[in-house]
Amino acid sequence: MVNGDRQKIQCRYCHKMILGGGISRLKQHLAGERGNIAPCEQVPDDVKAQMQQHLGFKVLERLKRQKDFEVVEYSAQQGIEEYAGDVPNIISPRDGSHNRRGEDACETNSIRRKKIVTSYLPRASAIPQSALQFTSQENVDHADITVAKFMFEAGIPLSVANSFYFQRMADAIAAVGLGYKMPSYHSLRGKLLNICANEVQEINKELRKSWEVTGCTVMVDRWMDKSGQAMINFFIDCPKGAMFLKSVDASEIETTLEGLVGLFDSVVQDVGSSNIVQFITDGSTCYKAAGKVLVNKHKTFFWSVCANHCIELMFKGLSEMDEVNTVMARAKKISQLVYNHACVLDLLKDITEGRDIVLPSMTTFITDYLTFQNMFMLKESLQEMFTCNLWEQSELSKQTLGIDVKNIVLDSQFWQSCSRIINVINPLITVLNVADSGERASMGFIYDAIEKAKKEMILAFDNRECDYSPYLDIVNHVQDKFHSPLHAAAYYLNPAIYYNPEFSMSNVVQKGLLDCIETLEPDVAHQDNITRHKAFYEDAVGDFGRPMAVRARESLSPATWWSMYGSDHPNLQRFAVRILSQTCSMTTSDRACNANAYLHSSKNRLEQERLNDLKFVHYNLHHQQRQF
Repeated sequence: MVNGDRQKIQCRYCHKMILGGGISRLKQHLAGERGNIAPCEQVPDDVKAQMQQHLGFKVLERLKRQKDFEVVEYSAQQGIEEYAGDVPNIISPRDGSHNRRGEDACETNSIRRKKIVTSYLPRASAIPQSALQFTSQENVDHADITVAKFMFEAGIPLSVANSFYFQRMADAIAAVGLGYKMPSYHSLRGKLLNICANEVQEINKELRKSWEVTGCTVMVDRWMDKSGQAMINFFIDCPKGAMFLKSVDASEIETTLEGLVGLFDSVVQDVGSSNIVQFITDGSTCYKAAGKVLVNKHKTFFWSVCANHCIELMFKGLSEMDEVNTVMARAKKISQLVYNHACVLDLLKDITEGRDIVLPSMTTFITDYLTFQNMFMLKESLQEMFTCNLWEQSELSKQTLGIDVKNIVLDSQFWQSCSRIINVINPLITVLNVADSGERASMGFIYDAIEKAKKEMILAFDNRECDYSPYLDIVNHVQDKFHSPLHAAAYYLNPAIYYNPEFSMSNVVQKGLLDCIETLEPDVAHQDNITRHKAFYEDAVGDFGRPMAVRARESLSPATWWSMYGSDHPNLQRFAVRILSQTCSMTTSDRACNANAYLHSSKNRLEQERLNDLKFVHYNLHHQQRQF
């Protein structure tokens, strides 16, 4: 500030005087954002990167808002033209080739092509709600049944009604008016697919720009298609969102270590080794071996196992224990009886006010344990159901199966065994929720969550080692097998955890921190700088100790906190932001894209390119929809 005037600020690098706009325009000036102010030509690269982080990459949001405005502007202009002109000039008839408006007209009309843009932020309907008041209920019902018939005849999954674009499609059609001709098969697979692919590519370019500052995580999602082929979807995750990179048929590739390493290395080359913080796969032997070869080759990032997969392995280990296996089998018998008999299910829902026992999840093991936890919570309702008059009057109550299940539900020993198992699975489900949280990057919280889960198990068994030891041994075995230095370093770098009196600087945490410094920061001078300057963080010196910084330790995300208060130590700040910006769990998407089955069997090069574009658009639109 000049003479204490907030509206008069001078840049310390180029000495430009900024009048009006305050600190926001200064940040834009230093970040190199054009529009409101000329970018600074003298600002150091590290300061520029920090300013971009402060601004939260507003470029992407501005681009989306601009596209959204163009769509609204286009829709409004169309409406004016429709009401002003004659009907024959509004509705373009299809020609004999079923071309929507004529290929030549579409290819040359660049203005219209630029305005037909898919925006990624919700907006109001193009049709005023007051207009619907003049529509009869008969017309609304007719529209509903027409949509239903289309979906039923085409065999489209009813879940598409939950799509972000479902209502927007209806609004866009209504904005055109009566007589709108739906795009043809050829238009959808050609021109329109290309337009959508180009738009998605533009969004992804903005995501790529953010990787230099926050780093990113490569996620390897392996799955089996209906024909039994091993497929791999590659996603790249960063704080701005997840991006689908490509899909590969890995049936033959994963049979050799060299083939798998070669595939993974091609992804590293595409993303950029310096941008990657971690490479996440499942914990299978071949993928673990390939991951270790890959990190030994590049030496600038870590291989990690998906945290959800680790929790699943813990659940799997618990299921192999005799006590757990027996109790789970009896619990499954209860749920099977309920869901195999509609009258029993209806009776239970009446008692529980509509609650279900089964809670579907990402895998069978996790579903089983979530359902088991839920069943334990419904203990009183189940006992009420199996002792009520309606149950006693039913035919099922007199059959062997019904009698057996009733005896299980009324057996106090069964529920005591359930309680012991709940003492173990409840803390693990808490860890699962931390790892799978979509609201914040989970890296800074996962190590602490697991440590707290183990302490909670011990307390639940009143510190009796003979009781908790068998369960804790399974948890420790999986944790030790798939431990990542990133988890330990993030535990140290999370201000909400580090400044808590319960924080413990164990040998594991110390070694994890040092491993991360040596791996993620190849410059030796920067390594030494980070090692020296971390003492300022530990002692809350300078900006780290500001009252605002102290208050924000738990309210801000760890990466944002470092962006705000770590600028006096740029090397340490960049190191912390890159680690704390990562996720711990795999991003998976709807794998039922219709292109999957045909894509890798087709030998037509042009058809493969088209289907690749279809999958590219499908997965990326799905993730952009989830982001907003």
